[in-house]
Amino acid sequence: MTVHPPQQSTTGDESAVLGRDGETERILRCATREPGTPQTLLLLGEEGTGRTALLRHVRDRATAEGVLVLAAQGWAEDPRHAHACLHQLLTPPVRDEPAALPAARQRLLTALPHADGPAADETELHAAVTALLDRLAGAGPVLVCVDDADLCGRAFPEALFAAVRQLAGRALTVLLAARHEAALPAPPPGTESLWLGPLDAVSAAALLDRQPTAPTGRHRLEILAEAQGNPLALVELGRGAPGPATSVRHTHVFGARVDAMPAETRRALLYAAAAGPGGSVAAVMAALGTGDLAVWAPAEAAGLIALAEDRFDFGHPLVRSAAYLGRPAGERQQAHRELARVAVRPEVRARHLAAATVGANAFVAASLEVSAWRRGDAVEAARALEQAARLSPRPPERARRLAEALTAAHAAGDPGWVRELYERLVQEGAEPEFGCAAAGALASALSHESAQREAFELLVDASEHFPAVDRSLALALAGLAAGIAAQSGLPEHTAALPALLDRARRARASGRWRPATTGPLARLDTPHTRQAMAALVTAAARPRSATSAPASRGVVHGASPDAPAARTVLAAVAHRADEADVDLGQSRTADERLRGARAFGLRGWSVLALVDTLLAAGRLAEAGSVVEDALTEAAVLRLPRLRADLETQALTVRALRGSLPPEPWFTPSVWRAVCLEENRATHARLLRARGLASVTRGDMEDAWRQFSGLFTADGSSLHPFLSARAVAELAVTAQRTGRSAEVLPVLERVRAEQGDRPSTRMTLLLHHATALVGRDCETEQHFQLALVNHGANRWPWECAHVRLNYAIWLRRCRRTLEARQQLTTVLETAERLGAGALAAAAGSELRASGVAPAPADAGLLEQLTAQQRQIVQLAARGLSNREIGERLFLSPRTVGSHLYNVYPKLGVSRRHQLRDLVQGR
Repeated sequence: MTVHPPQQSTTGDESAVLGRDGETERILRCATREPGTPQTLLLLGEEGTGRTALLRHVRDRATAEGVLVLAAQGWAEDPRHAHACLHQLLTPPVRDEPAALPAARQRLLTALPHADGPAADETELHAAVTALLDRLAGAGPVLVCVDDADLCGRAFPEALFAAVRQLAGRALTVLLAARHEAALPAPPPGTESLWLGPLDAVSAAALLDRQPTAPTGRHRLEILAEAQGNPLALVELGRGAPGPATSVRHTHVFGARVDAMPAETRRALLYAAAAGPGGSVAAVMAALGTGDLAVWAPAEAAGLIALAEDRFDFGHPLVRSAAYLGRPAGERQQAHRELARVAVRPEVRARHLAAATVGANAFVAASLEVSAWRRGDAVEAARALEQAARLSPRPPERARRLAEALTAAHAAGDPGWVRELYERLVQEGAEPEFGCAAAGALASALSHESAQREAFELLVDASEHFPAVDRSLALALAGLAAGIAAQSGLPEHTAALPALLDRARRARASGRWRPATTGPLARLDTPHTRQAMAALVTAAARPRSATSAPASRGVVHGASPDAPAARTVLAAVAHRADEADVDLGQSRTADERLRGARAFGLRGWSVLALVDTLLAAGRLAEAGSVVEDALTEAAVLRLPRLRADLETQALTVRALRGSLPPEPWFTPSVWRAVCLEENRATHARLLRARGLASVTRGDMEDAWRQFSGLFTADGSSLHPFLSARAVAELAVTAQRTGRSAEVLPVLERVRAEQGDRPSTRMTLLLHHATALVGRDCETEQHFQLALVNHGANRWPWECAHVRLNYAIWLRRCRRTLEARQQLTTVLETAERLGAGALAAAAGSELRASGVAPAPADAGLLEQLTAQQRQIVQLAARGLSNREIGERLFLSPRTVGSHLYNVYPKLGVSRRHQLRDLVQGR
């Protein structure tokens, strides 16, 4: 059964124009405003960017909001029809009510020219249009929408512009859509231009998926890449297309333009299109057998193509497909042969040879396989390996290359592509080793989508063949099973991990499976990586025990691997051990390289832990940036579970920053696809994010409901790793709502599960929670124990959270001065981290402790941070660096460094000068 997050409401309008929310709202704000200065808006965009669709949507929205909409459409460049747009203004709201507009309408009808008649007097035409719009705008807001305004002639736009200039005080908005502003007469002063560029990646993918016969797998990714965000190209290329640009129906406009070119220019356009986005001018010219750039002149003049340095820029994505598909198959084959002949890079030569090859060819297949990962791009590698399998004449090579293509497609992250290749491999009847690799790829895709049980069962079935497969492959699959178990949080998955690890260790030392020698999957067969994978499985198999922590720490501090996949494994082990420095060092590097390799299928296994660690370490800006980028990839690849996790992390960032977006916070369509019961890690992140949001809003009752959901009625954890990391936040809400006694059993159970040697971070969190809900006589001791370990400074937000609650306790004990000292440190930390919610709480407590808010012109001291001001004030009272450090829990060297840095800012050079400065405020 699918469980939905609470209090979700639907958002979004299926009829809306995708990716144009900003432009829509800007136009509607003008159209629905109170009477004032009339506004002119120009909606500009290249062919196929969706100007007409946006205008239609704006007209519908404006009409629904009570705006009178007058619409016109440019339709001819013939001067005899230049004024035809004026006739369209007499729509039923105008034409059918002559009693309401007798004079203005009649004046306009008189001013309009006939097709065969003489031209109208421009002065009279302007006056007629102004009179009509003045009469209509007198009754309410009016929006005039003109599509293809550059095809209406100059008289019509000039008449509208004249009305805008003259009708001050009227709620009139004129919206003109055109390709270029230069094609229109000079607009009135203050005219705003809205440029419609390509759709962003998420909107482009959503538009393609809306098509009746939307493509899947590799073809979907190819269309998204070829369309470059152009809505028309997305719609046309996606019409029942089994591959990129495979339909010629859309080429009737662009094909006609290409066909109008001279024969040599058409041939040149074909070669440029066949060269692909990475093709160079030099390579195409060499393939054409000419060095004369004049061959491109007609196409450049027609705007079909532009030569920029050593690359080609087609004027529209559909020009490329028209130039390619508009030529016979034999000419296309010859183009690829010539391009292969002059290619310098092996991967380019192999790609063109494959495009020119009909039927099986062992040499070309081998060339594709060898060069697949040469550029380190998972998408290109998977495509090359899939082609290599297609061209392989012998079944064993075909099965092996299909398995390698499947592994690369899994690295790329598209689940549809993975399924397509998996079905083909099953039909081939692959050997156990290839079948295990395929099972791992499919299991990873299933996990990213949400199906943890199905994914784990697939790996359990594959483990029956571990004795016959390569040990590195078996350990990698066991590590994947550990990742799935950590995501599901299901006890039965955790219990099955030791058996999987034992089977993996009994696998053969080597087998037929050959990990990629380059790319993100390289070097999974090193002894250190195998040791790290075993440590990862062991840690996941015993999440409630710290006995594996020393071994894990030994692994993470060993030799550092270079390949992203190996770094990901090492980062996962460090994450389990709360080794933040190693975790961030490895995962940042891996994330950067996986992003560059377009390997989001692998990145999805590390990015969530990376963001969790960044959040815990208080690196909110970096966490927000990583989440935003990963959310785009997850949306484009249609990975709902990953999107759900990332949405919770985005909410967590906003809650900690104190800048919550308006509800609803999540995308309902995404969450409907996620089963929280078998995705307890997602559920735990959801509960914590909503709890933090409620704390930021000041709703402690709802925060308690959310945080308490991280633990069951008997005190056990919803998720064996994530729940324990929220125990202090649970204790805070329990104390604020009078439920401290209810948390004690949970706290005792978490403490027992962490064992005798918990990590530094868990030690801090447990002391923090105990100080809040434990015995009153031990409160201060636990607060100080939480802060005394300098290793806890790796978690600055959590340390500041301890100080905040310690200060609250001190103030209630009437130890106001000590409370202020703690709060000043909290405020300085929160300002440095950008933790707005924490800063607001510290500021509120400072005011409650008697510290007045600083005036805007408070003087030199106000340019310092909160902690620097406190150090200066204590130094001005005559305290030594050591005494200041003891009060603020800082080292004397840190205090001295702060003073050294603030002297120039304050204009002093000696310590005794601080007293006069502070007393003189």
